[in-house]
Amino acid sequence: MIVKRLGMVEYAPALEAMRAFTAGRGADTPDEIWLLQHPPVYTLGQAGKPEHLLQNPAAIPLVHIDRGGQITYHGPGQLVAYLLLDLHRRRLKVRELVHLMEQAIIDTLAEYGLDAARKDGAPGVYIAGDKIAALGLRVKNGCSYHGLAINVDADLAPFGWINPCGYEGLKTIRMKDFGIEADVEQVGERLLAHLQHLLPPGAVDTDAAHQAAQTVESTRPGS
Repeated sequence: MIVKRLGMVEYAPALEAMRAFTAGRGADTPDEIWLLQHPPVYTLGQAGKPEHLLQNPAAIPLVHIDRGGQITYHGPGQLVAYLLLDLHRRRLKVRELVHLMEQAIIDTLAEYGLDAARKDGAPGVYIAGDKIAALGLRVKNGCSYHGLAINVDADLAPFGWINPCGYEGLKTIRMKDFGIEADVEQVGERLLAHLQHLLPPGAVDTDAAHQAAQTVESTRPGS
């Protein structure tokens, strides 16, 4: 497993980099986890309905993408983790991976004293019915890409201009609302530790996971 801490990355180049990585990988290609943030962007899943974008006063770009789900927002202050995994090699089914991702988020939030949970029929993680984290995956030839997003201290106004994940009136919240002062990078390290713990044996090389951020330009989406 290779872990890349990429900082702020434009959405479209990151998407193309995930697609290229997945298309070009072989049986022995190490899996990767990317931790990053995006500038403001709306993404609409492959079966998404444009009418869930209610208004867009800030002219935030809208990108049509190939994950499941409806519309969501990404922006600064939101932790994004992309999981580029060979599910066959890890003997994981898609539903099991979704459950694992949700559990990693729940366990991460618990470290900050937040009682989060799943909601039946609505992928993601919630606190008292309000959404604090979203999930979206694409699986191609047995390999996953896209991943999850946790609202750490993101601007929530753009969520008010959409039906988040297609749910009218769904309230979106962030860790900062509960007095949590941790930054995106700190939350990312805690999330990574829980993913390490929950992924099947051999999923993560612990030494590699704690190395400094990759700085070689060729490893950066959009370089």
